Amino acid sequence: MARIGIFGMGNWGTALAKIWGEDGHTVTGWTIENDVYESLMMESINHKYLPDIEIPNLQATMAHEDILESSEILVFALPSGVILEVIDLVLPDLRPSHVILDLAKGLAPEEASEDGMISNAIEQRLRAVNKSNPVLVLTGPTIAPEVARGVITSALVACDDDSVASKIAQRLSTKTLILTSADDPVGAELWGAYKNTVALACGLVDGLRGSIGGDNLKAALVQSGFNEGRYLLSMMGASPDTAFGPAGIGDLYVTSTSPRSRNRTLGEMLGRGLSLEEALAQMTMVAEGVRAARMFSQTAEKNGWETPFLNALCHLLDGSISSEESVRRMVESIQ
Repeated sequence: MARIGIFGMGNWGTALAKIWGEDGHTVTGWTIENDVYESLMMESINHKYLPDIEIPNLQATMAHEDILESSEILVFALPSGVILEVIDLVLPDLRPSHVILDLAKGLAPEEASEDGMISNAIEQRLRAVNKSNPVLVLTGPTIAPEVARGVITSALVACDDDSVASKIAQRLSTKTLILTSADDPVGAELWGAYKNTVALACGLVDGLRGSIGGDNLKAALVQSGFNEGRYLLSMMGASPDTAFGPAGIGDLYVTSTSPRSRNRTLGEMLGRGLSLEEALAQMTMVAEGVRAARMFSQTAEKNGWETPFLNALCHLLDGSISSEESVRRMVESIQ
């Protein structure tokens, strides 16, 4: 059995803590939110992010030192905008035996990484202090509440060294969480972030069902977004095969269609006419699609790559066009 420390007790980190604890692993969860800590310690329930799910086998803490002392596998279930801050926090106390599993996907701020990837930014920070802990990426079609209640789920663990990825995938797989390994962490991470932009677009359709929205339109946007993703991500170094695996079309499908998807939900609110600020104010959890759309669009513009699907989405997010005009432009971008 593994000793697992999870940084971040949002719905995804909490769901993983539940199923890994039930599988016999020793799991410690770290949070900076006092209300989350208290509900986990006093009731074994995360009322804020995953209500009605009991997690009796989880030891919660607000001290990152507890995680580092008790764990061998360090799981960073944090939003992409804050994960590097927590990496910096724990970096001085990392032991050579610690394995880092990155659940935040996609592009880091330009100043944080030479080539933009969050996992690479983590590796650069490790090299800067002469450490070489393995860094892996976990991604795939994983709606957290379903994982927590035991729905059979498939996901991908990716690392440049496939033997390391295979070992971690085997150790962390359960009866309901089936992990497979891959040696394309770039592709897995990029698709894990990009799919959120397509989910935002599909949410727009759901918000427009009283007018031009419908299943025909949603299918067109999935096609448009997937095609643009295959082009853009291959230009950024992703393997073409990854687009058709769990990290690619599998994750894109569930995130774009599930009513529990936070990015699809945010898109639906935008489609109903809310501004981005108004919609975000109603969200408890982070919707990564906004950041992903802007960062992918900026990367494409800097390199001279044509991305009309992303451009239409970003113009909507910036408030310069309506949701109706945005989806029209996305459909017109189909090639």
